[in-house]
Amino acid sequence: MSRQGPSGEAGTKEKSGSKTALPPQFKVLMHNDDYTTMDFVVQMLEGIFRKSSTEAHQIMLNIHFNGIGICGTYPCEIAETKVERVHSSAREAGFPLKCSLEEA
Repeated sequence: MSRQGPSGEAGTKEKSGSKTALPPQFKVLMHNDDYTTMDFVVQMLEGIFRKSSTEAHQIMLNIHFNGIGICGTYPCEIAETKVERVHSSAREAGFPLKCSLEEA
């Protein structure tokens, strides 16, 4: 939007010095357990987190060997929704797969 200057000419709207703050980001972490299959973990990473097959397998192996892996970083509400979807899918499949959030 433009506004008129002191001489009556149209000018550009001045920008204020403040910036819009980005929402805080959260890492979604997936935890290893002794019961959930590697295939199911890969399915969750590909389906819920939209990872490629290669990236899903890399994250799954990281979870398997290190006990935990980062599935992605998202704004809080999106991260919470993804955690809930994983937990719901895991329960339906009979797995105790656990995800958690950590501020990025």
